[in-house]
Amino acid sequence: MVTGAAGFIGSHLVQGLLDSGFDVVGIDRRSPGTDTVARLNLHDVASHPRFSWVDGDLRDTDMNVLVRDAACVYHLAAVPGVRSSWSGFERYVAANVVATQLLLSACIQTGVPKVVYASSSSVYGETASPSRETDLTQPISPYGVSKLAGEQLCLAYAKRPGSRLSVTALRYFTVYGPRQRPDMAIGRILAAALTGEQYTIFGDGAQRREFTYVGDVVEATMAAALVEVPAAVTNVGGGSSVAMIDVIGMAQQITGNSVPLTAVPAQAGDVPATSADLTRARLLLDYQPRTDLRTGMTRQAEWLRGLPPDLLRAYASPPTTNEDQKVPACSS
Repeated sequence: MVTGAAGFIGSHLVQGLLDSGFDVVGIDRRSPGTDTVARLNLHDVASHPRFSWVDGDLRDTDMNVLVRDAACVYHLAAVPGVRSSWSGFERYVAANVVATQLLLSACIQTGVPKVVYASSSSVYGETASPSRETDLTQPISPYGVSKLAGEQLCLAYAKRPGSRLSVTALRYFTVYGPRQRPDMAIGRILAAALTGEQYTIFGDGAQRREFTYVGDVVEATMAAALVEVPAAVTNVGGGSSVAMIDVIGMAQQITGNSVPLTAVPAQAGDVPATSADLTRARLLLDYQPRTDLRTGMTRQAEWLRGLPPDLLRAYASPPTTNEDQKVPACSS
């Protein structure tokens, strides 16, 4: 079962699981029947004979029925966004913490053997060197706090006396690629290059991010289902940290167009740099990122070029907050 199945990473994970021969149940509040992005994300799998779809919010669904026959639950559903988490925090608590607890309780009651939890590099906060899973977690945004709370809930349920649930939490580092959420940087930069819309850069562009291609993330996420450690946390990164100004330069090279820029001050909750130590990921998941940034951005640019013009413009100029986008409680 995949929660947040209509989202960016969730839809790619559904495709990967189906391609590997599994039966998949997907749940999301965004219905492909009524939501344009959900329909676009799930277009290639919607009619697959081994894919079952459930419209629903995890907080209002009979999850015992939902997870009863699941060999593994991949929990990707969440309200995303660092900057927008400074307002409307109750939405983050409801979706990222309360819904996670309800799901874990159902997994315990029905005997689900494995949960893979989508955590975030935001749990680390500001760091001066590549982040290790043993580092102190000090999130500096409400979003990071909510993801760390969900992660800790997962580990608590796995370590509970008598529990037979195994949990692997994956700390994703800035995932990008086709279907990336329209509020995320690489998609907006590429869309700005393709449309001529202004891209708003926060700070001086020296901020560094470890970008991870979605195909690599899917491979790591599927591998996590096979980890036999009762409670484990591991990073999933792209292998290198890149300055935002260099990402903009790469987008210009890939598209052949300039990226019009508007500079504004750095925003609360944005860390100066993210970088992942992947030692544990190699040991637990046999993980090695295979897609370099230029290749991944080129694939994402090709996907953006295939969008209808009005949707491409929406990617270039998305609403500034998740509240404006009406991001649901079950997304990824």
